[in-house]
Amino acid sequence: MSTIFINQISFLKSLKKGESKAYTFLVETYHHKLCLYAFSLINDHDLSEDIVQNVFIRIWKTRQKLKDDFNFKSYLYKSVYNEFIDQYRKQKNVLALEKKHIDALSFIVEEEDEKSLERLIKLVKKEIQKLPPKCKQTFLLSKHEGLTNIEIADYLNISIKSVEGHMTKAFSILKKTLGDKVNGLLFLLFSVKNKGVV
Repeated sequence: MSTIFINQISFLKSLKKGESKAYTFLVETYHHKLCLYAFSLINDHDLSEDIVQNVFIRIWKTRQKLKDDFNFKSYLYKSVYNEFIDQYRKQKNVLALEKKHIDALSFIVEEEDEKSLERLIKLVKKEIQKLPPKCKQTFLLSKHEGLTNIEIADYLNISIKSVEGHMTKAFSILKKTLGDKVNGLLFLLFSVKNKGVV
């Protein structure tokens, strides 16, 4: 993993023994990357730092239970994700619909490594930008600004039926590119930032 440790097993053995060099290595190697990942979820620098710090503290406290032969990097990212979900749940009661999206997100995180997740998020943003102008405007007013269909209709001076048409079209276009992950990814991009932790 670096010049200090020959491989992951030697690093984990050192960590489990409580050696400070292992903890230093953990922080120096992963702190910045994990903070970036946490920020992509929560969009708040201070909370990102708190999440990563909590993960490091928990790992240190439970270090003796860590297995030598598991994917430690993946474990770190999943730990950050789980801590993010805990923080989100503390901020508000999670509605059934949001729980469904959180579960979808959990599935995405388990399937993807952090680079794939970043790539998917960038892809969602790119696909949203490619939507037809009126369709994109309606979609962003709904998802980014949190407006209802009635409010959007009033703001754009169009019928509610037109709003519904634009939203249906947007979802249809996005689903063609993103498949079944679309709802979880949209929740990741918009709902958490609108309703909770920022």
